[in-house]
Amino acid sequence: MSADSGPAIVLVGPMGVGKSTVGELLAARLGTGFRDSDADIVAARQKSISDIFVDEGEPRFRELEREAVRLAVAEHTGVLALGGGAILDAATRELLTGLPVVYLSMEVGEAIKRVGLNTARPLLAVNPRQQWKLLMEARRHHYTDVARVVVATDDRSPEEVAEAVLDALELKHLPGTAAPAAGTEDPRTADKENHA
Repeated sequence: MSADSGPAIVLVGPMGVGKSTVGELLAARLGTGFRDSDADIVAARQKSISDIFVDEGEPRFRELEREAVRLAVAEHTGVLALGGGAILDAATRELLTGLPVVYLSMEVGEAIKRVGLNTARPLLAVNPRQQWKLLMEARRHHYTDVARVVVATDDRSPEEVAEAVLDALELKHLPGTAAPAAGTEDPRTADKENHA
């Protein structure tokens, strides 16, 4: 994958870390599109991720996920968010080599605050706190291996995380596009400064 093709930013990290929310903010800031590999699977199968796990099993879901990620990386040039377990697949990790991958990290305490570790997430249905810790132990090294940068999300708003991602990648606009005109500012940033 050359630097001139593929997604501008790929977000990886655990379930509930805010990849979709932050991804949409990044896409808006960069004036590009946003795509979520889990949403692609849901749209293609016309059923929820939980239902795919129950009806077809995790191995089948992982097959669907691998193909969804492959297509998204080949087709999408904006911001791409991957499902929490996508990096478990060796072919997917290879596919991400050389891309601007950002690992959005969070600790278990933050996960509890954000997700409530609810049972709507199929891999957290039994003893969610312990399951989340076990999942992270199995996945953390994969996240760090594929990532160009790591951005901690604990105690940060989605807007703060998005800004940290852009700073970490040293990316204020997409290559080949004009930089924002001097004096123009993001209204969200201006609003936040006015209420600080």
